[in-house]
Amino acid sequence: MNANSFRFLLFALGLSSWFALSSVAHAFSTVVIDAGHGGKDWGAAESKVFEKHINLDVARRLERTLRENGFKVVMVRSKDNFVPLSERSNIANKYWDSVFVSIHFNHSWKNTITGIETFYYGSEGAKLADYVQKDLIKGVDAYDRGVKRASFAVIRRTRAPACLVEGGFVSNEGERDQMREGARRQKIADAIARGIINYKNR
Repeated sequence: MNANSFRFLLFALGLSSWFALSSVAHAFSTVVIDAGHGGKDWGAAESKVFEKHINLDVARRLERTLRENGFKVVMVRSKDNFVPLSERSNIANKYWDSVFVSIHFNHSWKNTITGIETFYYGSEGAKLADYVQKDLIKGVDAYDRGVKRASFAVIRRTRAPACLVEGGFVSNEGERDQMREGARRQKIADAIARGIINYKNR
């Protein structure tokens, strides 16, 4: 095989992989939900509000909404236990017909900072993150902090389209009070679900 033929073969294989990923992105039937932190890892904490608890509650609500809409759902954790980052992505990578959503809430030393933002790593994750963020801003009264690329291990190591949601700031008194309310957490979960559904149906 000459050099030109070899380069063409590499191009063809890459194109084939891209089409395969694109096809999976549209055809997925499973959503892997990662409730961030847990167990000994509290995440953000302020005034007796612990991120790990808020993450899990939103994740459970999202699970229920997605199941009602016909999706298979895999929960990385369903209780207050610690799951290492590598294990979170390992769980996600068992399901090829899937997307992965990691639920978090934010913290800043500047307690005036507010808003919701969604992170991605890969190109298909960027599309998922964009849909999720748009529906979050439509469905939740919050400042739009946008969609951003980041190399967080939990989304970088996940082969399926993946995004990480930061649903507000535990460090901000107003948002902290809101996230204490079940109705607010339900709005966040429902908005994430709509984003996933709209991504699938695009």
